[in-house]
Amino acid sequence: MKLRYFLLASASVVMLCAPVNAARLESWYFDQAQNKLNITTESGVRPRAFLINNPTRLVIDLPNTDLEGNTLRQTYGAAIKEIRVGKFDANTTRLVVELAPGYTVQPDKVLIQGDTSSHWIVNFSSIERIASGDSQSGEVKTPVQVGGISPFAGVVPLGNEITQLSSQVRSLMSRYRSLDPGLFFIDLETGNYVDYNGEKAFSAASTIKFPILIALFQEIDAGRVKLNETLTMRRDLVTGGSGTMQYRAPGTRFSLLETATKMITISDNTATNMIIDRLGGRNKLNPRFRTWGLQNTVIRNLLGDFKGTNITSAKDLVRLSALVANNQLLSNSSRARVLDIMRRVENTSLLASGLGRGATIAHKTGTLGVILGDAGIIQMPNGKRYLAGIFVRRPFGDRRGREFISQVSRTVYSFLSQPRVAQK
Repeated sequence: MKLRYFLLASASVVMLCAPVNAARLESWYFDQAQNKLNITTESGVRPRAFLINNPTRLVIDLPNTDLEGNTLRQTYGAAIKEIRVGKFDANTTRLVVELAPGYTVQPDKVLIQGDTSSHWIVNFSSIERIASGDSQSGEVKTPVQVGGISPFAGVVPLGNEITQLSSQVRSLMSRYRSLDPGLFFIDLETGNYVDYNGEKAFSAASTIKFPILIALFQEIDAGRVKLNETLTMRRDLVTGGSGTMQYRAPGTRFSLLETATKMITISDNTATNMIIDRLGGRNKLNPRFRTWGLQNTVIRNLLGDFKGTNITSAKDLVRLSALVANNQLLSNSSRARVLDIMRRVENTSLLASGLGRGATIAHKTGTLGVILGDAGIIQMPNGKRYLAGIFVRRPFGDRRGREFISQVSRTVYSFLSQPRVAQK
């Protein structure tokens, strides 16, 4: 496998428990094709890094980050031999990237940069073979510079956390102690944001249909899928849960556009499975999600995924919204069609219920017994836009989860409706 995930939600997870105020490692993966290591923590950290020779190792320390269990090792081959994750001391988690024998990298060719303080990308821009006679004797430790925060998702210059709004959201959370939320909101005009457990991986429920829709329209733009083609509903793709297509006879044919529309607007699970199948399955989709910078978004099973094995995070879905809103992934015609479909989502009980009159939202909701989620692009009547992503783990069926999401949405909308000078 090119990429390896260690996530809290799976059996192959890096299980972590952190002291109060410590960061927690959500996930990491290494992309061999691009020689990039993505590190995602639940809250903000600033890594420290250095290179050691003989053999060449890049050591990345995450201060005030706890890790439970023994050192984990993932072998790769080629230029990168192995990555190890373990504890350096009681307060530091350490990642060690060991290059294969005969390879090296110069300190100035290693770029470490974040798109938020909880997501860092380590880019080995040039791994080189060691020329004969070039190896140094003895062990030499060379510091590697850690850069600043780059634009969020590569497209939105990150501003400051909106402390007043964050305080209001945390006050709401204190009234819903039975809920476990993760949320991220960002103002597209200023780059200012609210973040609470934004990188935390949750069961995606039907929010996974958002990235699937974008992948479909990328294939349409590339000409590999035709918007006017028809899909056959095979028996092995029919499933229960939300949607109406399950009640039609196997072998029924649907247009691609109708299938994609039902996947989003009424969250049809059978339609989703038909789209996943048309796109080549999870082994084709998951690597694509990673190329978009979605660290925590993984399809493990077809819908309906009632056990919640498919995962994502609030910040991942906001990253995707940022790319869509800034015309990075789709042609203009496909982007317009996608937003039109997402504005017609019939479930308006979550983020949509907290918006003011005249606002529009292009979004996708998700509902399981213990999980609620919603993410999308909101436009106010005055033209101002912001992005929202929120998940809540709740006691099974507890309606307070919906109330909380609605109130958070109303709080954010009301705050951002104020004159810009008030956003502090």
